[in-house]
Amino acid sequence: MKSLTSEYLDGLSFGDSQMASLLEIGSFKGKQALYGEQLPDVLKAMRKIAQVESAESSNRIEGIEAPRKRIQGLVLENTNPENRSEQEIAGYRDALALVHDSALEMDFSTGVIRQLHSMMYRYLPQPGGGWKPTDNEIIERNPDGSRMVRFRPVSAVGTSQAMEDLTRGYERAINSENRPGLIVVPLAVLDFLCIHPFTDGNGRASRLLTLQLLYKMGFEVGRYISLERVIEESKETYYEALKLSSEGWHEGGHDPHPWLDYFWGVLIRAYSEFSERVGVLNRGSGGKVARVRLAIDQMNMPFSLSELQAKCPGVSLPTIKRALGAMKNEGLVMLTGRGRGARWKRLG
Repeated sequence: MKSLTSEYLDGLSFGDSQMASLLEIGSFKGKQALYGEQLPDVLKAMRKIAQVESAESSNRIEGIEAPRKRIQGLVLENTNPENRSEQEIAGYRDALALVHDSALEMDFSTGVIRQLHSMMYRYLPQPGGGWKPTDNEIIERNPDGSRMVRFRPVSAVGTSQAMEDLTRGYERAINSENRPGLIVVPLAVLDFLCIHPFTDGNGRASRLLTLQLLYKMGFEVGRYISLERVIEESKETYYEALKLSSEGWHEGGHDPHPWLDYFWGVLIRAYSEFSERVGVLNRGSGGKVARVRLAIDQMNMPFSLSELQAKCPGVSLPTIKRALGAMKNEGLVMLTGRGRGARWKRLG
């Protein structure tokens, strides 16, 4: 718990821009509650999209991929997994569902952390939930193909104690010392990643814990906007911030600010997108076309018509085609290929 000792927390100071970030996130939190009361149907549609994106992005960051249609079936219809990648995605789906449904009742404890990791591995031959039996290293691959050790986490022998220290430090900082959640939560996630308690699956587990801890603090944007997708779309910055803030961690001399700035930036981006999407979805029939346009704006890769439909639940196929046709005439998208191989591509 290198970042959660009283001495370390007392020594932290924040600049004007960082305080502004915290105030902005707090302001978004107030709007979130208002939307929940006024637009339950809108949020229900957004939640389905976020569930699929979260399972897809959190696994894809770790190199685990499956076709979008299969992921939709796994997440929204509880389809049975057919291969290892789908088994990993299905496990994340189950752990994510537990966080969504029960975060308020879940403590930040070693038991809960191990339970979430075990659920991630429930469809795989090897069990999850056990601390690493041997030391591990975080390896960085250079452009020339060479590898170097970027960070050496806590040893296998020291992991159990380090995790107990982490959870106790979090409990004290939040409850006994009444530290701000928006500071303690990202620092707890940073320490978890530096401990690296499992042989595999640490990144995915950290993202589940991020959601759990944020939900308990009342920051629920991850239910409606996939934080995992936002992280994937900024993963180079994610890795750089983690690298900078982990230097000197073992000695307690690390600088948490790159990581805190990144973490808060993810929340601000997610809340901004949340506000934008809610506005689009709440504009009646004309809003459905705008909703299709917004979904297309978020497509970074060529996409099929069925993939776009999945992004726009409740929007009819003729409306989607009408929006695509209008954007094609405006020079914003183009169609490549024919038949089943046809893909739309966003221009600019």
